[in-house]
Amino acid sequence: MSTPTGRRTPTTDHDRLLLLLALATAVTVFTATVPLLRDWFDLRVYYGTVHTWVHHGGHVYDYRVPGTAYGFTYPPFAAVTMLPMALLSRPAAIAGALLLDAVALAVVLRVLADRAWRRPGWFGWGLILCALTLFEPLRDTVSFGQVNLLLLALVLADARLLTFGHNRDRGRGWGRAAGVGTGLAAAIKLTPALFIGMLLLARRWRAAAVATAVALAATALAALVAPGPSRFYWTEAMWDTTRVGRLDYVSNQSLQGVLARLGEPDRALWAVTVLAALGVWAWRTRRAAAAGDRQAAFALTGLAACLVSPVTWVHHLVWLLPSFAVLLRAGHARVAGVLYAVLCTSVVWLWAHDASGVAAFAGSNAYTWVTLGLLLWLPLRHPRSEERFLSRSANATAAAPTVEAEAMTTVCAQPEPSSCAATGTAGTAATGEAAGEATAEACGPCGGGVSRSASSEPTGSTRPAAANPQSSSARASS
Repeated sequence: MSTPTGRRTPTTDHDRLLLLLALATAVTVFTATVPLLRDWFDLRVYYGTVHTWVHHGGHVYDYRVPGTAYGFTYPPFAAVTMLPMALLSRPAAIAGALLLDAVALAVVLRVLADRAWRRPGWFGWGLILCALTLFEPLRDTVSFGQVNLLLLALVLADARLLTFGHNRDRGRGWGRAAGVGTGLAAAIKLTPALFIGMLLLARRWRAAAVATAVALAATALAALVAPGPSRFYWTEAMWDTTRVGRLDYVSNQSLQGVLARLGEPDRALWAVTVLAALGVWAWRTRRAAAAGDRQAAFALTGLAACLVSPVTWVHHLVWLLPSFAVLLRAGHARVAGVLYAVLCTSVVWLWAHDASGVAAFAGSNAYTWVTLGLLLWLPLRHPRSEERFLSRSANATAAAPTVEAEAMTTVCAQPEPSSCAATGTAGTAATGEAAGEATAEACGPCGGGVSRSASSEPTGSTRPAAANPQSSSARASS
């Protein structure tokens, strides 16, 4: 069978399986040889912190990875949630982290796909997973042993629960739990707290209250379990960004990182840019909520969180994935593919040692420009009164609005071949062709399913392996 452009696509399950095995092999070889692997650095921070605290009576924030100046930087509740690692060996902890990442990724994909999750079929899902394996932020999240994917899953689970809350035909009780995931995520790491602001902008008062209560309760629990570390974190550590790493390090793709690489230390200027970004976020999120576009509201909040955080390492950019889903849903597959390709190239690492000059200003901040562009121009749905995300019916007997219709149409395949070609692997380009067919089949008449297409090489794949990982050389676990 040939596509309109003359390219052949597999027509039998046997051919599809052979193609998938070839792509999986190419992806495996690429990720095992080309990228700079992170050696579970952040997981080593978590593991060492917990073992020092539990087995040696040490202070949570005193531990340092041997040979580095970096240690634990999260709120105390994060350390409490990691206490089970005290019972595990390091290899077992790594295996557990991989398992949790796999579960979290499944949750993310399931929420984004909604009712269309069966449409891609085994072949489509195989292509999607091959592509996700290459996505740089996701790759770094796994290679560092980071928690980003778990936090994204918690927040998106709340998006799913909000859907239940709008639909009286399904799990009314589940809707009451909306906000729990966001509250837990905010207690583990501060950045997801912005999603509580999103709930307020969307006038989801109950969910916002639940999220706030859960975050406060989790923080109070940590204070009971570890009073000394809690006092130290909230009075000192939280305000000391040098504990996290160098703000001008090229991996910091936040607004603060851009200013730091320009040599601009003025906090007032940073505050102005943050307020401007938050203003755009609030305006656009309010519009998305008014239009019943729950998916865009969550996507915009993830974008804003990455921009306004003082430190946004490359692996934090998994929060951009919902934005690509929105682009595909809106029928902007080519735009999604191009932007996605940029995030797959590790282009910022070309200026890891010298970020001076005009070209460096453009290239070393490439991921920030993608994030900012998406915040400004991410397409929103037009308002439809029957699907308003904000509305609360005054009539108790009126039928609840149907929000399933606003959910992502499907998890489609990855972006176009050109987006993957940026990684420099022939296997990736092949994935793009086959994935395009899977996208067309999955999306149906809407023409733009939501793709967790993914493809990205790990951080620093354009450079030779360094003696120390990104974390150990320029920043702490974050």
